[in-house]
Amino acid sequence: MRLRALLETDALGLRLLGGEDELDRTVRGVMTTDLRDPSRYLSGGELVLTGLAWRRGPADAEPFVRILAAAGVAGLAAGEAELGPVPADLVEACLRHRLPLFAVHESVAFATITEHVVRQVSGERAGDLAAVVDRHRRLMTSGPAGGGPEVVLDLLGSDLDLRAWVLSPTGRQIAGAGTDLPAQVGALLAGEHLAATRTGRRGPHRAAVGGATYSLFPIRNTGRGAAPAVRDVRETVLSDWLLAVEADAGDWPAARLDLLQGVTQLIAVERDRRDAARAVRRRLAQEVLELVQTGAAPAEIAARLRVAAPVLLPGLGAAPHWQVIVARVEWGEDGAAVEPGPVAQALLEEVLVDPATTGPESADRIAVAHTGDEAIALVPLPALPAAPEPSADGTGPAADPAVDGGPGLHADRLLAAVRGPLSAGLGEDGRLTLGVSAAVHSAEGLRGALEEARHARRVAAARPGRVCAAGHHELASHVLLLPFVPDDVRRAFTARLLDPLRDYDRRHRAELIPTLEAFLDCDGSWTRCASRLHLHVNTLRYRVGRIEQLTGRDLSRLEDKLDFFLALRMS
Repeated sequence: MRLRALLETDALGLRLLGGEDELDRTVRGVMTTDLRDPSRYLSGGELVLTGLAWRRGPADAEPFVRILAAAGVAGLAAGEAELGPVPADLVEACLRHRLPLFAVHESVAFATITEHVVRQVSGERAGDLAAVVDRHRRLMTSGPAGGGPEVVLDLLGSDLDLRAWVLSPTGRQIAGAGTDLPAQVGALLAGEHLAATRTGRRGPHRAAVGGATYSLFPIRNTGRGAAPAVRDVRETVLSDWLLAVEADAGDWPAARLDLLQGVTQLIAVERDRRDAARAVRRRLAQEVLELVQTGAAPAEIAARLRVAAPVLLPGLGAAPHWQVIVARVEWGEDGAAVEPGPVAQALLEEVLVDPATTGPESADRIAVAHTGDEAIALVPLPALPAAPEPSADGTGPAADPAVDGGPGLHADRLLAAVRGPLSAGLGEDGRLTLGVSAAVHSAEGLRGALEEARHARRVAAARPGRVCAAGHHELASHVLLLPFVPDDVRRAFTARLLDPLRDYDRRHRAELIPTLEAFLDCDGSWTRCASRLHLHVNTLRYRVGRIEQLTGRDLSRLEDKLDFFLALRMS
């Protein structure tokens, strides 16, 4: 109900003393108090009734009103039965804090106002979201028996005809009632949400996907009930969940928006619970990582792995193979205040828990630590299937891209489904690079796997793009050398070869750089390159001749082709 409705109810005998512009505030409850500081009993939206027993003098009004305003109460009603007319200092304090103030006639009992407000608010809540929140708050906070976020989402559908889903920042569906959200839609919604969050706009964010309109509400990581002090949105943008509601919240009243925010707070309880469950696996990964990095004996590392395996692979007792993944999140020049290790840790956990990348049982296999500016995941692999028998003609079955190159997780698959949303969350100043080691079967190989994953991440860092990954199989290629070329040498080498072509392209729009890339990609074949670029061979010969003239190189020579190839890779 609105404050205005209370003022218009003659039986309540309320007289407005200030705050006429604020009468459309929603009243969600009522509280009677004469405490100097009642903030611990306030949750926002109350009509506060007071007999002014807390007031000893004019100086007491300002702190009392300031406390009420900070708590978000709807209004203040002061009784005249005990002390007579409401003091002017209280009226002035309420005006300063834009808090509506009413005088309650001495003939009206506070109990009469309380009964009226409770009756009105209860009637309105019966068919609105507040009823869902109130009836099921205990379900969400009473532990696993509460049913998780699906309980609230199911009631949103049954009571209010609202379809809603809880999504991770990568677009993975964490919870939903009824029909699952298609994976592609989830990824698009997550990308829209992350892009809007990076701009600093407050939720809910509006997104239109596939002819439907969605409202996106952030679900903050509350840190077990108390919101942490976030200095920079980049600290949490890549790890916070979101609530996607298939409806346009743009025309919703403020009361309903506030109550949806209450739903996100209930779901945040489940988020805290799942984060707590990850704490054991994080600690195991941190302990193993410290042993590996400090040069501990293989027997000591193996003993720790035997402890970790049953936790990460329940029921198996031991992990035949292990794999290491290293991730790093980097921001632009103004990102020095953002601690990169925890950001990369939370993000890598979200990537690895996605069944689309690591399989349906991946939630129990997440063990990610962070050290310095990188996150390191220790991934146990179950027993490998036997190799397929070769066919009768001796050629064997065709190689499977999913497993070609060895067992375990592969770099090209890890980021395929999440590249879009993460790119939106990283924005123009962020990068995610990721390296994946080969699988190892013993503690002796774990130190080498860590170094291998770090080298692969450096290879990924040498590539263009916001989200890049590289695997161990790429370390036998020339690309292994590129990340270790000093930046000044890299810039000088590429500038000497490519700057003349870039300058010419800017002045004449000649597309010499794309022509050079295509020519090298076609192994110097004139016909294949001309066909790819949809050019006549003579036009292609003219462009290649212009490249040679501007750079003083000869593209018929292997050495010059190799120089151009490396320059393009390093640019």
